[in-house]
Amino acid sequence: MRTYEKTHPWITFQVNLKSASARLWMNLGEASSKCEHIAGVPLRPSVAQELHQLYLAKGVLGTTAIEGNTLTEEQVRQILDGKLQLPPSKEYLQQEIENVLRACNQISKLLAASLPVPLTVAKLKEFNDIVLDKLKVEPEVTPGQIRTHSVGVLRYRGAPAEDCEYLLQRLCDWLNGDDFNAQSSDTVVYAIIKAVLAHLYLAWIHPFGDGNGRTARLVEFQLLLTAGVPSPAAHLLSNHYNHTRSEYYRQLDHASKSGGDILPFMEYAVQGLVDGLRGQLELVREQQWDVTWRNYVHEMFRDKTNTAEIRQRHLALDLSAIAIPVPLAKITETTPRLAKTYATKSPKTLQRDIAELEKLGIVERTAEGIRAKREIILAFLPLRANANSPASQTPAPPAK
Repeated sequence: MRTYEKTHPWITFQVNLKSASARLWMNLGEASSKCEHIAGVPLRPSVAQELHQLYLAKGVLGTTAIEGNTLTEEQVRQILDGKLQLPPSKEYLQQEIENVLRACNQISKLLAASLPVPLTVAKLKEFNDIVLDKLKVEPEVTPGQIRTHSVGVLRYRGAPAEDCEYLLQRLCDWLNGDDFNAQSSDTVVYAIIKAVLAHLYLAWIHPFGDGNGRTARLVEFQLLLTAGVPSPAAHLLSNHYNHTRSEYYRQLDHASKSGGDILPFMEYAVQGLVDGLRGQLELVREQQWDVTWRNYVHEMFRDKTNTAEIRQRHLALDLSAIAIPVPLAKITETTPRLAKTYATKSPKTLQRDIAELEKLGIVERTAEGIRAKREIILAFLPLRANANSPASQTPAPPAK
């Protein structure tokens, strides 16, 4: 009998989801479906790049902030762009970010090149070596090497040091084994379960002297990405753990104290993933809405090619980029293109152009100013009853 079997009997490398709630299964199904939606929607190159950078920053920050990194999301974006300059006393914060960023990029590049990224003990050690690279650590800590001393976080003590190598190998064998073989239609569902369990088990084992949390979240990211989860979505769990930090630690604590009941942690993690995916889909829908609107405006001006009509088309498109009504006197200041277009025109020209767009039904005047009527695109959506509308409670009359 190994020591961990006495000290950490909840580390069993078994999972029984028979008692999982219907809500968990529904959330897993929704997460899988939404991942497919996000992966299958073509985005404009600039939007796709922005979505990737935005959630890369959120994921990298979440991975490090939960361990105490105090940089902001804006500062992380500056690191991604190579523009951040910190004083010497804070350079280690940037190094923590760059280390995790390096690991995420390494995983992404290997998968983009269709190269295998197997989950092995060597890979776990490599991740830990990367996250601790160039950082000051305690004398007993060797980056990328299994610890030889006892460690803990808050009130939790990691598994016995003499069992850590064995436990990591058991973990890799288990996650790579038959328990997680899935049909193609279930790949993402199994990957989410697998990723959350990998995270939980690495937190329980705590195999390294430092950087265990960052290592666990990198493994989670790799498992999701390997299963075909789109890269923005693969960062959502780290972001969720960071934004719900107290609940994250409470759930980890319960998982061990309960003797290995993984379902509450699973439900907590998957709910956060689903909430994040819903937010991402809103961004995708907004982009699709904008593309459809712009196509609609271009269609309205398809056979209109004189100077005034081109000017009016530009006015409609540029107004649509502003989320709120624009006062008439400020319209020519909204974009460089409008400023240049109307620089040599009289205010009456602008008034006439707005009137023409009003006739077409694509802008309107309000008390606050002029706005593009982007909502008219919603009329092109499939007919659907509003569940909150009283009318939806009454069957529609039969069609004649």
